[in-house]
Amino acid sequence: MANADTHHNSGMTKDLIIYVCLLALAALQFVIAYQNITASQMIERMLIVACVEGGMALLFFMHLADNRGLRWFVLVFTVAVILGLQYSWSDAFRLTSGVPWAR
Repeated sequence: MANADTHHNSGMTKDLIIYVCLLALAALQFVIAYQNITASQMIERMLIVACVEGGMALLFFMHLADNRGLRWFVLVFTVAVILGLQYSWSDAFRLTSGVPWAR
């Protein structure tokens, strides 16, 4: 039968492993930054590492891995915000280039 100390230590070990993985991903970002590659390749690689790093941080440090309902809420809310931002891009392009009928 597991006592409270064993349960506390296993939880702390998991957090430390995740923390070390996040540090390794941050180090990987520095390695990518100093490679001699094109800007588009760098952006692609950095975004992939950032998404993995952000996903790990959300799942473990915000306890989304434990709560299924909260995980779905965050997912749906994030998608809704991103879709809302995409809706405004056409207006942003109109504002930067000017209104064609305003001459």
